[in-house]
Amino acid sequence: MSEERVLTAQEQERELNSQMEVRRDKLAQYEADGIYPFGQRFVVQYHAEEIKNDFKNFDGQPVTIAGRLMTIRSHGKTAFANLRDLSGDIQVYFREDELGEESYKHVKMLDMGDIVGIEGHVFRTHMGEITIKVNKLTLLSKSLRPLPEKWHGLKDTELRYRQRYVDLIVNPEVRDTFVKRTKIVAKMREYLTKNHFMEVETPMLHAIPGGAAARPFITHHNALNMDIYLRISPELHLKRLIVGGLERVFEINRSFRNEGVDNRHNPEFTMMESYQAYGNVNDAIELTENIIAYCAQEVLGSTKVNYQGTEIEFRPPWNRITMQEGVKKYTGEDFDAIETIEEARAIADRLNVEYQQADGIGKILNYCFEEYVEKNLIEPTIVYGHPVEISPLAKQNREKPLTTERFEAFVYGREIANGYSELNDPIDQLQRFEKQLEEREAGDDEAHRMDHDFVNALEYGLPPTAGLGIGIDRMVMFLTDSPSIRDVLFFPLMKPEDGSARNGGEEE
Repeated sequence: MSEERVLTAQEQERELNSQMEVRRDKLAQYEADGIYPFGQRFVVQYHAEEIKNDFKNFDGQPVTIAGRLMTIRSHGKTAFANLRDLSGDIQVYFREDELGEESYKHVKMLDMGDIVGIEGHVFRTHMGEITIKVNKLTLLSKSLRPLPEKWHGLKDTELRYRQRYVDLIVNPEVRDTFVKRTKIVAKMREYLTKNHFMEVETPMLHAIPGGAAARPFITHHNALNMDIYLRISPELHLKRLIVGGLERVFEINRSFRNEGVDNRHNPEFTMMESYQAYGNVNDAIELTENIIAYCAQEVLGSTKVNYQGTEIEFRPPWNRITMQEGVKKYTGEDFDAIETIEEARAIADRLNVEYQQADGIGKILNYCFEEYVEKNLIEPTIVYGHPVEISPLAKQNREKPLTTERFEAFVYGREIANGYSELNDPIDQLQRFEKQLEEREAGDDEAHRMDHDFVNALEYGLPPTAGLGIGIDRMVMFLTDSPSIRDVLFFPLMKPEDGSARNGGEEE
């Protein structure tokens, strides 16, 4: 059976080469006839869906459109084709007696995938199909490589990601996902702007990587002769702007983390981070719920979505649970009742959760939460009560000193947002950085680095501030029913096709 598949692939390769030769022959024929096969500027008046949705007013009227030919069916001196533009598909109709013998000869030379300009009149066929009868054809770009056959399509997942340009051509649902992504980001920006947040841009190259626990990508600046890092988060720069008096800022940013690749992670990703002076963690929670619900309502027409067969309601307020309550609910173990690291280790041992000897109670609690609780948080849920140990930039909870005023939002078992009351005590921040340095020395290469200039900024005075980060890629996944983060990235990171990448790989 496997031998048959290999032979079929070889036959397909030969057929592809043969088709490409035929197309190049047609290219030469167009040129011999004085037709430039890679045309010039073409003025487009209308799009397919615009005509189809308002046929009453377009019936019998002249129109000019352009797009890619997805099918061609020739019937002697007539031909039908399906033309696809950004909005959708529409049928076009060619007649030799309308175009003339010479022009119709060029119609018969058209191939699926060619990009053409069409001038004609709108009508409805006796089968009820809204159609454009072509008066003039303009070849805008001759396609030299055949598209995947309609009945096979482009189904190979890896090939779809590598050749996203073909994926977008032949799979309309993929194009729809990315159109929705653009609208979601626009609505997020609209909501923040309406609520008096100022959009800013901060550096992507950092002398000191900060704002998250993650491994950075390292590069070298030749002129300054120094190593620099692609940012893992814009957080510390944005908070410097709050120190400077801007009060409400946000950035829709590209960040980079040198981590594994799987269905939820890509080393290059998009976040929205916002900072609101004079606010606290509750403001960040409310902003999270409102932004995501607003985007869903505006783009999808409802706050209720179906994700991978599960109905999810984004309308606020969302569920609330502490990390400790979550662990107790799903394991029966009560971290609120323990007082020593030995007790925490005993819980981890009973739950078969791995930890390091240098880990404190807070980290062990987090490991148990990640292992037993996250996967159960299907409906949008606000998790709070994070330990100081894993929250080096969050303000300490004055009533529960071992925890911080921090939250994470989970949907379908996945983190979608993170925020907190920002730590604005420069003395406490310096001590937290020093503690992080100790953890780095103990082998934690994701621990935060010392940033003396950020401490210096805090010493000038950071007002009480609510900070928030929303993962846009994951948010778009939920709002477009996409199972993998690579389905919502135009060009996800992939290994070279020859397999030359070393020291790492994709994890499913």
